[in-house]
Formats: sequence, structure tokens, C-alpha cells
Amino acid sequence: MNEHRPLADILRPQKLDDVIGQEHLVGKNGIIRKLTESDFLPSMIFWGPPGVGKTTLAYLLASLTDSHFESHSAVTSSLADVRRVIKESEERLTHGIKTVFFLDEIHRFNKAQQDALLPHVERGTVIFIGATTENPSFEVIAPLLSRCRVVVLKALEEPELDGIIDRGVKFLKVTIDKQAKKYLREAANGDGRSVLNILEIAAQLSEKSTHGGSSSGGKIITTAGIEEAAQRKMLQYDDGGEEHYNTISAFIKSMRASDVDAALYYLARMIAAGEDPLFIARRMVIFASEDIGMAQPTALVVANAVFDACNKIGYPECQENLAHGVAYLALAKKDRSAYDAYFMALYDVKQLGNLPIPMSIRNAPSKLMKGLGYGKGYEPYTKESLLPDRLKGKKYYTKRSL
Repeated sequence: MNEHRPLADILRPQKLDDVIGQEHLVGKNGIIRKLTESDFLPSMIFWGPPGVGKTTLAYLLASLTDSHFESHSAVTSSLADVRRVIKESEERLTHGIKTVFFLDEIHRFNKAQQDALLPHVERGTVIFIGATTENPSFEVIAPLLSRCRVVVLKALEEPELDGIIDRGVKFLKVTIDKQAKKYLREAANGDGRSVLNILEIAAQLSEKSTHGGSSSGGKIITTAGIEEAAQRKMLQYDDGGEEHYNTISAFIKSMRASDVDAALYYLARMIAAGEDPLFIARRMVIFASEDIGMAQPTALVVANAVFDACNKIGYPECQENLAHGVAYLALAKKDRSAYDAYFMALYDVKQLGNLPIPMSIRNAPSKLMKGLGYGKGYEPYTKESLLPDRLKGKKYYTKRSL
């Protein structure tokens, strides 16, 4: 049977101690571990990126609580499928058997389809577990959301991906070189299922080693093999390394120079290399105030909207939001006067300390303070400088557009 099952399914954990990652859920004090040790399972929404264990945890919750497990995808399931699951669940309950109804990609169900689940979740006919990569606040109807506990799963990090790779390599009886392992992590982008799928294909494509690298003489997985399996060329973009900073620097400087074509090119390089879209979007929000500023104040609104879109949508669709925002920011007029003025003021604050604030603009919430002259002589629309006496008349801000 194993010959016809994907590696990711073969290596699916059968107990909590086998789960790699999600320590906050399956660790000693994690909610999933506690639930499997109790007789009570609430309906839940699992929210997290692809390939981080949503299906596995739902399966383990069912298995370890002696519940029947029904797994469906909202992409291919209909209301008729839901009704069948509910009917069969009712029949099992008469024999004292609970049903965990796992629905992957719950965000694909429309409002009417989600509404159909409500009475059965309410009555406990099924223990419903919906999984989504999208923010459930926007994709799951409020009545269903209020009846479920939202459980957040995290993207797998480097040590966790290494653990999954090691498990796959051991099962396949292959060897993987250090550079190939690094590239496999990058190609998978935090997705454990993708790691195993790529590794399995690479193992099938690789030839038996005839020299060096493997004491057993078995297959050796190289970077070229991972590239072929992933159908993606390795880009020189080491997160946290020189090329990472070179590329983001080129990206920012291209927008600053209003070179929209170069800015879009460096954006594409970062996206193709698997850069976090929120990292790119954060830099765009900073750029909107630092380099565009008062020349086009709506740039900050656009940059924030791009960040929000990336946060809600994620790859691959949010690359379109990033491209839209980059073109807007690159083509906008530039004005660093607010940025420069602030740092000039900050310099004076650091050099001169807390200079006395003029009495006329101090807060006067009590009679005592008013008696001491706080707020005395305040004129809301005065033309006089309101800086401390030592800085009277100093100019930080001078509007200038590029």
C-alpha cells in the first residue's frame, strides 16, 4: 500500500510526540494535548499556512479520543455531502460514537453553506473542525465563528523543516547534501508537506551514487535534483545574508529614483526567492513616509493598504497587491522634508535634553497650575514660535519636492 501513497501521508504522525512543530499546541501545556486527554472536544477553526499540520492535528484529535474521523475539502464538497456526514454522525451517536468532521479550506464555503453547519455544531451532532489559510475573521461567518474556538498554527521554522527532511531521508534511504537541504527548506517556504513531496520526487529522479558522498552507495539528493523536483531554479538570495540585503537595498533605491521598472524587477526577485511578503510591505510603508512624505500624503494610505492585503491574502495572490503598490510608490513625487526635519529635531532633543516648555502652552488642569502661570497668555493661532526659549525661531521643516 505504501507504494501508492504519497510520502507525506506515509509519514503522517500517529501520535502527538511524533508531531514536528506547533509546540505551543502539542507541547506539555498545549491545548491539543490537553484536549486529547479529556472527554470534551469543542468545535474549532484551525488557522495557519499550508503544510503545517492542520489535517494531522484534526486526525489525532479524533484518533486519540476514539472518535470517527470524516475528512472533506470545501473545494469539492457540497451541501449534500454535509447532510450525509450529519446523518451518519447522528446514527453513530446512538451507539455512543462521536464524529470529528474536518472540513479543509472552510473559506471556500459560501455563507449559505456555512449557515447549514450552525444547528449541528450548536447541538454537538458533530465536532466540527474547519481549516483555513485565510483570516477566519473575514472568511468564516460570525455565528459559526462564535461557536468555534480559533486555534492558530505557525509556519514551520528551519529546525522543524530539517526534522521533517531527516525523517523523509531516513524513510527513503537516501542521502541529501548540505546545500540541497538548505535549498529544499527555502523551496518549501515553511510547508512541511511540500518538503516531503519535493524530496520524494527528487529521490525518484536521482541516480544511484557511484562515488563519494554516501557510505551506503545509495541515492544522493543534490541541489540540482531539488531544483528539478521543485521546478524552480535556485536564486542566490540568502535570507539574512549579503544578497538579501543587496536586493532590498536595490529595491528601495529604485523606488527612490522613481525607476519603476527596476523596482518591479527587484520585487519580482524577492518574491521568486520566497521573501516574506510582509517584510516587503513593511519596507514600503516606511518608504511612503520617509521618501514620499508630504509630496503625496496618500502614499502612506496606499502602502498601508498593501500591507493589510498581504496580511489577509498571502502568496500567491498578494504579489499583485505588492506590484500595484510598488508602481504607485515609485512613480510618486518624492519629498524627504518631514523625515529630515524630524531627525533634526530628534538630534536637538538628544543634545539639549528636556528644555523647558513655554508656560503659555503647558497643560493647566488645576487651579494651582493656573496660579503658577501654566497656560497664561495662550493664543491658539499665534504666529510666534512655540519652541523652548533656547530654540526660538529655529526651522526644522522646509518643504522641498524632488
